[in-house]
Amino acid sequence: MEENACILVAEDEKKLNRMMLDYFASLGYRVVSAFDGVEAMKLFHREGPDIAILDVMMPRMDGIDLTRRIRELSSIPIIILTARVEEQDKLIGLDTGADDYVTKPFSFKELAARVRAQLRRVGMAEVRAGNGKNAPLTYHGLQVDPESRRVDVDGKRVDLTSLQFDLLKGMLESPGRVFTRMDLLRIIQDDPWEGYERTIDVHIKNLRKVLEPDSRHPRYIQTVWGVGYKLEISNELPGTGINEA
Repeated sequence: MEENACILVAEDEKKLNRMMLDYFASLGYRVVSAFDGVEAMKLFHREGPDIAILDVMMPRMDGIDLTRRIRELSSIPIIILTARVEEQDKLIGLDTGADDYVTKPFSFKELAARVRAQLRRVGMAEVRAGNGKNAPLTYHGLQVDPESRRVDVDGKRVDLTSLQFDLLKGMLESPGRVFTRMDLLRIIQDDPWEGYERTIDVHIKNLRKVLEPDSRHPRYIQTVWGVGYKLEISNELPGTGINEA
């Protein structure tokens, strides 16, 4: 999938926009670029990009709203660009549905590595899905079909992003195992970047919102304080805090 992939670049700073367009084009990608969120949304509908790089601060529609709009329609990887230095500000985009973020100023080589990692992750998922060797996984009403990348909870289909699916499948392959944040980061990144472990908390929160009947009292994904997370059925009745025993 990485070869001939189409990248949507949305950046209102014209010089940086042009530099990214030229750089990724020189690497063999097809690049379409916009200078504001509304224009970017039109390009998304028209071009059907494989990945999007979105600046947070843009006129007409900012990168956060644009991420939200794209995520309603597609599970393509989204990388946000932010000049903000506070970690909480960086995580807002992830909470909206982005897969990764890069802080300005950035190295083009680093950004390209992030793009390759996201495309490789999605591409490998498609290869695995097409080989017909992955048997469906089931766990207490949770059904995951790696071949079709379909997820059902108590018989009802739920829609996950590609990243969320990979996280869930990785945990479901070893139910009861405690995964550190770095373990989970390795599931979604071939070469995980240190310092990004805390982004897993946001991805898990977003996964719980889709997966759990009550994300405040998770049924499946349990927090192991000071360590990470595990997939283990809760002994508490959802939403009550009362132990079934």
